[in-house]
Amino acid sequence: MKNSPLLQTSIPGREPLARGKVRDIYDLGDRLVIVATDRISAFDWVNPVGIPDKGKVLTQISLFWFEYLKDIVPNHLLSVDLSDLPAEFQKEKDQLEGRTMLVRKCSMLPVEFVVRGYLAGSAWKEYKTTGKVCGIELPKGLQESSRLEKPIFTPATKATEGHDINITAEQTGDIIGKALLEQAAAAALALYDEARAYAETKGLILCDTKFEFGLYDGKLMLADEVLTPDSSRFWPADQYQPGRAQPSFDKQFVRDWLESTNWDKNSPPPPLPEDVVMKTREKYIEAYERLTGRHFGEN
Repeated sequence: MKNSPLLQTSIPGREPLARGKVRDIYDLGDRLVIVATDRISAFDWVNPVGIPDKGKVLTQISLFWFEYLKDIVPNHLLSVDLSDLPAEFQKEKDQLEGRTMLVRKCSMLPVEFVVRGYLAGSAWKEYKTTGKVCGIELPKGLQESSRLEKPIFTPATKATEGHDINITAEQTGDIIGKALLEQAAAAALALYDEARAYAETKGLILCDTKFEFGLYDGKLMLADEVLTPDSSRFWPADQYQPGRAQPSFDKQFVRDWLESTNWDKNSPPPPLPEDVVMKTREKYIEAYERLTGRHFGEN
């Protein structure tokens, strides 16, 4: 494999504030340094094998969307220039170049703002059982992957371990307050509409996505990652066919391979074979190139 995946950052003299499933986060006081590694998770487990360049792809996609959507809601991004970071970070260019963001430190809302324009994943499972999704009644007779007449906001709790849990808008209002709920939900729906319309011009369907918001000086800010294959389902429009699951630009190869093993999903997963790693890398890069119109690796 020509590129070795970056599974963990190491900055001399700096301990990370947190290591998530994908990102290492460093605290600079009123700002944060967020580094997207090449770790990949599936079924809530981080695989011991990474996907080369994945963190760079995720970061570059997020940067594209932060710029494209900045007039709808402001975001936390300050810089991607390593020269704006303290000296110990600047010395680690080989680790950090292309996968690092300097951002405002926001007070993050403890809820994920999920918007769905199509019926897939956990929403499809819930609809089959109840006819509803997160308390929202949907028309009868919908199929898997059906396009919804209007996109719906379906919030979820942020789980530190295990799966996020879908909740209702009313429950979200109890957590963060009704006024903030209304503001953030409206922003999420507007972001989804704008992104879906753009994706369609690139031959892609934006099935669903999750947004993260925080508050900075009392203002709502779009934060974390935005509309990447890790946080969203993108489908190729020319292969779309309601009534079945759709091929997508995400961890499909990883999930499919893990499902084909005897892994119990309750213990550390088996390492991914090289062909699955490379196919997954290709899918992430294809998503970037189709969305942005740029070749991966261009400035």
